[in-house]
Amino acid sequence: MAKKCSDLFFVLVLYFVFIQSTKSSLSQYKISPIDFNALRDIKNQLTDFPSQHFFSTWNFSSPDPCSSFQGVTCSSSGKVTVLALGTGLSDSPGLAGILSPSIAKLTQLNQLILFAGIVTGPIPPQIASLKNLRVISLTNNRLHGAIPTQIFTLPNLHTLDLSHNHLSGSIPPTISGLTQLKVLILGSNRLSGLLPGAFPDQLLHLDLSSNDFSGTLPRQLPTALRYLSVAQNHMWGPLNGLEVLSYLVYLDLSMNQLSGPIPPSLFRPTLNSMLLQRNNLSGRVPQASPTTYVLGSGTIVDLSHNFLTGELTPALIGVETLFLNNNHLTGAVPKEYVDSINTGSMKTLYLQHNYITGFPLEAGRTLPDSISVCLSYNCMVPPVGLTACPASAGEQLSRPSYQCSAIRNDSSSFD
Repeated sequence: MAKKCSDLFFVLVLYFVFIQSTKSSLSQYKISPIDFNALRDIKNQLTDFPSQHFFSTWNFSSPDPCSSFQGVTCSSSGKVTVLALGTGLSDSPGLAGILSPSIAKLTQLNQLILFAGIVTGPIPPQIASLKNLRVISLTNNRLHGAIPTQIFTLPNLHTLDLSHNHLSGSIPPTISGLTQLKVLILGSNRLSGLLPGAFPDQLLHLDLSSNDFSGTLPRQLPTALRYLSVAQNHMWGPLNGLEVLSYLVYLDLSMNQLSGPIPPSLFRPTLNSMLLQRNNLSGRVPQASPTTYVLGSGTIVDLSHNFLTGELTPALIGVETLFLNNNHLTGAVPKEYVDSINTGSMKTLYLQHNYITGFPLEAGRTLPDSISVCLSYNCMVPPVGLTACPASAGEQLSRPSYQCSAIRNDSSSFD
């Protein structure tokens, strides 16, 4: 009997020691047990490439994952607040695998980042339960399926970047209710449908380029926008809603089927990049006072491959890189443009494939080697030395005379 009691006591002592050691082991992690197990699930669904060692620091026997796991940041209470998966280095192949729904168990997460790789599968809809999320950046992978609509209701979301994936579906109207959203980047996916009638008022950066969106531009765009790109879609109709974007710095609506005139309000000094090429825009280049449209280094305006008509106005003399080729412009180039080229303010001027009749460059004057001016296939022979044309301009220096005669006889034929 005494032997049995002794054995039972010994077993109880061992059990007590095991329980205490387990508690001590968990306490050494300085991380919530729920978050600890969630990280294990997340790692089990992802794979390092042989040449990458991102998960080499994810040693689950480590005494403090919060300080030793690469890409993990915790709060003082041991809850994961930042999860950045991958190194983000330019020479890194990234991670493979899928995103685990266990990400949603990181209840205090405010930043979820997945760097470039080949992660596939859908975006787990469970992450929409993370009400503290401020940043979701899952770029340059192979995520597919629709964007979970619940994501567009996250109350604290500041940045949503899902660009360069294979995502499909549309943007729900509920996006207008994201009162904290400042940056929305959904470019280079397979999204389609009409654009929402309204976006969050405080939005600063909107990139929907290289998708399959169709329809017209929203009439009400956020007035705070600094960056707007809807390039390479199937948008049509007039340039709606742009007049009120007085803070806009970058505009790219290229490669659509947009039509009608260019709003004169776009020709202002705050807009450093205006890319409207390869549309069906018509009318004249708007008049603008050079004193109010003074641009500097790095500015670019591309209105090429449209149906613009009339004579070139001085509105664009301050632009460093100017593409007006493949339109129906007529008349002589204003002297102000030549002066801007001579001073080095304008470094590129493409006017090929128009109906230009003159370029007032002084006889014997040569332009610096750093200047690119193309005037081929117009109603004139380009001055000697102005041969800096791309291969797409062709080898023919001027238009056939009958085409130029038709323009002179009916100068409004393309208005």
